[in-house]
Amino acid sequence: MSRPVLTVLSRDEIEAIKAGSLRILESTGISITYAPAREVLQAAGARVEGEYIFFPSRLVEEAVAKAPRQFTIYARNPARNVTVGSGQMVLAPGYGAPFITDGSGKKRRATWDDFVVLARLAGASENINISGGVLVEPVDVPAGKRHKVMLYSCMANSDKPFMGSATGADHARDSIAMAARLFGGENVIREKPVMITLINSLTPLMFDERMTGALMAHAEAGQPLIIASLAMAGSTSPATLAGTLAVQNAEVLAGIVLAETVREGTPVVYGSASSITDMRYGSLSIGAPEGAWLVAATAQIAHAYGFPCRAGGCLSDSKLPDSQAAYESMMNLQSAGLAGVDFVLHAAGILESYLSMSLEKFVIDDEICGMVRRYLAGTRVDVDGLALELIEATGPGGQFLTSEHTYRHFKSEFWQPSLASRSSYDQWQVDGARDLLARASVRLKEMLAGYEIPALDPGLDRELRAMVEA
Repeated sequence: MSRPVLTVLSRDEIEAIKAGSLRILESTGISITYAPAREVLQAAGARVEGEYIFFPSRLVEEAVAKAPRQFTIYARNPARNVTVGSGQMVLAPGYGAPFITDGSGKKRRATWDDFVVLARLAGASENINISGGVLVEPVDVPAGKRHKVMLYSCMANSDKPFMGSATGADHARDSIAMAARLFGGENVIREKPVMITLINSLTPLMFDERMTGALMAHAEAGQPLIIASLAMAGSTSPATLAGTLAVQNAEVLAGIVLAETVREGTPVVYGSASSITDMRYGSLSIGAPEGAWLVAATAQIAHAYGFPCRAGGCLSDSKLPDSQAAYESMMNLQSAGLAGVDFVLHAAGILESYLSMSLEKFVIDDEICGMVRRYLAGTRVDVDGLALELIEATGPGGQFLTSEHTYRHFKSEFWQPSLASRSSYDQWQVDGARDLLARASVRLKEMLAGYEIPALDPGLDRELRAMVEA
């Protein structure tokens, strides 16, 4: 049984993009404002001119060879451990939105209560593998300790792996210290990493001090990194998709070189959030078909180097969880799945071009995740799967509904939705004639009410709370 793979680039086209990125890295360079990063790279053989770093191809090739092809992120519940690069999608919820949008389209600033609800939804989901990072930006938590409060909530409300802070070296070290306390020491998590952190470039061809400082701190501690670019074709990158891929690739490679220079063997994921600029409004469009195409192309390029790949999931430009949100989200996640993306960030909840999260859409997206997972799982073509003897015994005009073979297989072979209506029209009327959004609201309450929060040791919980307040 093999996983379907979508390809959009030829081998020659991939090599042309890779060669173009090397030219950018050698001749144009990358601006890095964090002095310690420049020092490390210069010592490794990069040419430094002020804040500009020029990467020789040898340095890039050596870094590519050092990065592991797959790695495991360990959870406090070992049954929740995830392996990135194994051929199975790892799904993480939406990330970074400052707003919450309800089912009617009303938008407001996100709060701490919203964050906790989302952390519990991520814990309750059968499809989401990572509890989260910046699920939303809770405006009612002071900025100075927000990163610790968010991390604690992900630790306490789920026993799945979580994401670390990328808002500077000091915040990254806070994440490392809290994770070390939870798992028994920095030596423990260095050998068995427990969190993954999103590091974003600043397109075009820049890394700022916060992201670079966080990258170096997490790499030193042996924690995996997603090195990602968000290039907006037509504004922060060329309007041509090939040119956008060349810029994106140069930025991601620069981040990977830094990570591997800081600590050889740092687990890295080649990340993309790139899409197009809607030229009518000058804004990013994440529901565009070009964005889905860039995801497929990115997966090919990442895998050509041997890296696991990260891209977006249920992404939409819609302002509320409506039909537009549904069809854009399915297009994006299905494309990521077919392309072989290894780590999906924004798998559930995102609206309005990354600006807002919706609880109802989280539930709908969770169903989409289940559908795509089932699609990718395929079927077993063996003696039992082909069922030729059963077909022969049943013969023309027979039925398979009452066969023992059907009883043995239908529960594992057939995916069952929690939201989608498959009943007759009359039965749908009897059940209240509710549309998808209404059913999602009911399902949201059921998920939260039925979720049993995995308990933390009381003493350890007190220590983590003290670290948050310190």
